[in-house]
Amino acid sequence: MPIEANSLVGDEDRSDAERMVTAVRHLGPNWYASVMGTAAVATAGAALPLQLPGLRTTCAAVWALSLVLLVTLLAARALHWTHHRDQARAHLLDPATAPFYGCLAMALLAVGGGAVTVGRDWIGTGAAVALDAVLFGAGTVVGLAAAVAVPYLMAVRHRIEPSQATPVWLLPLVAPMVSAALGPLLVPHLPPGQARETMLLACFALFGLSLLATLLMLPLVFARLITGGPLPLALTPTLFLVLGPLGQSTTAVGSFADVAPGVVPGPYSGGFGVLAVLYGVPVMGFALLWAGLATAHVLRARRHGMGFAMTWWAFTFPVGTCVTGAAALGRHTGLVVYDGLAVGLYVVLVGAWAVAAVCTARGLLSGALLAAPRPAPAVPLPATARTTSGAVR
Repeated sequence: MPIEANSLVGDEDRSDAERMVTAVRHLGPNWYASVMGTAAVATAGAALPLQLPGLRTTCAAVWALSLVLLVTLLAARALHWTHHRDQARAHLLDPATAPFYGCLAMALLAVGGGAVTVGRDWIGTGAAVALDAVLFGAGTVVGLAAAVAVPYLMAVRHRIEPSQATPVWLLPLVAPMVSAALGPLLVPHLPPGQARETMLLACFALFGLSLLATLLMLPLVFARLITGGPLPLALTPTLFLVLGPLGQSTTAVGSFADVAPGVVPGPYSGGFGVLAVLYGVPVMGFALLWAGLATAHVLRARRHGMGFAMTWWAFTFPVGTCVTGAAALGRHTGLVVYDGLAVGLYVVLVGAWAVAAVCTARGLLSGALLAAPRPAPAVPLPATARTTSGAVR
C-alpha cells in the first residue's frame, strides 16, 4: 500500500508539472509589461512632490509585488524556452511579438530602480544598491541587444508591410532610455572621480542612442496612423507606448541634472541643468498632445467594442514615465503647475494599473489569457470609407 500511495503522489506531481509546462506555451514576452507597470506605480509614487501618510509604505509594498512578479515571470519564461522552443522561436520571427523582448529589459531595470527608490526602506540600502546594480547591468545588456537584434530581424527575416507599423515597434528602442533614466540612481554609490563621471556620461550616451532611434521610428508609426486609419481595437491601447520615450527622456535629463554637480566639471554640470528645462518642457508638451490623441482613439475603440487584452498594460508604465518627468520639471523649474501635473497623472496611473491588474488576474483564473491566440486580420477594417483623394465618405 505505501508503494502504491507514493506512486499516486508521484503521478499527481508529474501531472501538475505537465499542466504548468503546458500553461506557459503561449506566455509571451509581453507579460513583462505587467512588471513594468507595477514597478512604475511604486517609483512614480515616490517621485511625487507631496508625501501623504502611508504613501511611501504603500509604494514599497507595490515594489515588493513587482519583484515577486518579476521572479515568477522569469521562472515561467525559463520553462517556456526550455519546453516550447518552437513557440519561442516563432515569437522571435513574428514582427508583432519580437519587439516585446524590450519589455524584459525594462522590467529588470524598473524593478532595480525601484529597489533604490523605495525598496531600500524594507531591505536596506546596501541590499537595494546591490540588487539594482545586478538588475541594471542585466537590463542594460538585454536592452542594447534587443535594440540591435529586433530591428535586424525586422529588416532581414520579417516580412513587414507599411500598414503593420504600430507603437509596439518602439519597445526595444525605449529600453536604453530606461537605463539612461535609472542609471543615475547608482552614481552616488560609486567611487568618486572616474567611476561616477563614466557612469553619468554612459547614461547620457544611452539617452542619445534611444532618442535618435525613436526619432527614426516614430514617423513610421504616425504615418501609418494617418494614412492607414485607426489601429485594430486590441492594439489601440499601444498608442500610449509613445509616451514612454517622451516621459522617460524627460525623466532622464532631470536625473542627469540631479547628480551632475560634483560628478562632471562645472560648465557641463550647469549644462545638464539647462538641458533638463530646455529639453523637458517642449517634450512634455508634446507628450500631453499625444496623450490627448491616444485617449481619443481609445475612447473610439471602446465605443466600437474594445475588450480587455494585455495591451491595456500600455496605460501604466508610459504614464508613469510622464509622472516622473513632470516631477523632474517641477524640481528644476520650481513651477507648481508641473507638481500638479505629476499628481494628476499619478491618479490616472493608479486607476489604470488597478483596472489592468484586476482584469489580468481574472483572465489568469479563467485561463483565457494563457490560451492560444486567435488569428487576427493583418489589416484593420476601416470605420469609414475613403475616396482615392483621402476624403472620408
